[in-house]
Amino acid sequence: MTFIRITEQTSPYNDLEQKTVREILTGINAEDQKVALAVEKTIPEVEKLVTGIVERMRRGGRLFYIGAGTSGRLGVLDASEIPPTFGMSNTYVIGLIAGGDDALRNAIEDAEDDYDKGWKELMGYKINENDTLVGIAASGITPYVIGALRRAREKGILTAAISCNPGSPVAAEAEIKIEPVVGPEYVTGSTRMKSGTAQKMVLNMITTTTMIKLGRVKGNRMVNMQLTNRKLVDRGTRMIVDELSLNYEQAKNLLLLHGSVKKAVESYKNDR
Repeated sequence: MTFIRITEQTSPYNDLEQKTVREILTGINAEDQKVALAVEKTIPEVEKLVTGIVERMRRGGRLFYIGAGTSGRLGVLDASEIPPTFGMSNTYVIGLIAGGDDALRNAIEDAEDDYDKGWKELMGYKINENDTLVGIAASGITPYVIGALRRAREKGILTAAISCNPGSPVAAEAEIKIEPVVGPEYVTGSTRMKSGTAQKMVLNMITTTTMIKLGRVKGNRMVNMQLTNRKLVDRGTRMIVDELSLNYEQAKNLLLLHGSVKKAVESYKNDR
């Protein structure tokens, strides 16, 4: 199959600078509505990936994201949200970006073109067969990601690729291929738009489902969230009020004593 970089094809919208603000916004929104449908088609592959991640995490494994540019930033973002949302250590989901932390705010020249760098960085974490590696590359041609996936797969590590171009070189290196094909971007080649949105949606699905299956959610609530501000303390307090029928102050004191909704509720029930 011939590899076609759909993300680089010409936008169906022309003369953007001549459009009104409303016309531009309407066009972007019309394109964005295609994203969820494209992601929906990838659910079977995402299911395979999540099943594999959960199995490995129950054995002490970790989830690694690796990417460059927007794709790398999205992986780091998703990883960084796991500790506050689900109360997991930041050693369980780890995001790597070509060029390191400086690349989160700045474009690092040629960083994504280093074929061997990604694997070298993963070796620093002692990545092993209990872990999972997800390569993220909207274009599907990023050497930094390709090299890491190839070496990981050779080592028997579960690998997956998220790309918005079907049949990409990145996907060829991965066991599981997740390909939300969203079509050309509103601004030609600007994969921070639909492609980035699709990747973010897939990453949300991966980690949220994984955390639910690992018991980090009860009912539909983040009972293990970190209490890092007043809003979250209030949210946790109200969860305990609903669960235990205590008054607000009793619930808040219990929450602050134990540090999480789950521990507070379990302790209260065990003491009854």
